[in-house]
Amino acid sequence: MEALTDEVEAKAYELIQKIDQMGGAVSAIEKGFIQEEIAQSSYQYQKNIESKEKIIVGVNEFVTQGEVSEPVFRIDESIRDIQSAKLKKLKEERHQVEVAQALLEVQSAARDDRNMMPFVIDAVEKKATLGEISNSLREIYGEYNG
Repeated sequence: MEALTDEVEAKAYELIQKIDQMGGAVSAIEKGFIQEEIAQSSYQYQKNIESKEKIIVGVNEFVTQGEVSEPVFRIDESIRDIQSAKLKKLKEERHQVEVAQALLEVQSAARDDRNMMPFVIDAVEKKATLGEISNSLREIYGEYNG
């Protein structure tokens, strides 16, 4: 067990060194390294399943013969209406100026490369939604389209 732990640690350290040599995680992402590593790992994992080097009960070994019907999870359409009504009520009852100011503070912290967490927490406490916070950050950082 100790040898396996050492092996994992050595491989992780090697990967961290590669990323550091590229200039850090952001640079590695921009160069496509992280995405390539994930794709390669996924490919190898799938090959191991298909060759039965990795056994997954019910997938590539001990598979049930015949068709097994799985119950389909369906969400009642009325839930969307209920949640939409709750969101509308929240937005109507909150202090709009405080929310707008809190979102500007989140953007300011992001722009100045400060710790955003206190500002995000403040925005949440003032009833800003996750979507509103995310949109305010998209205005600063844009959106990743890799």
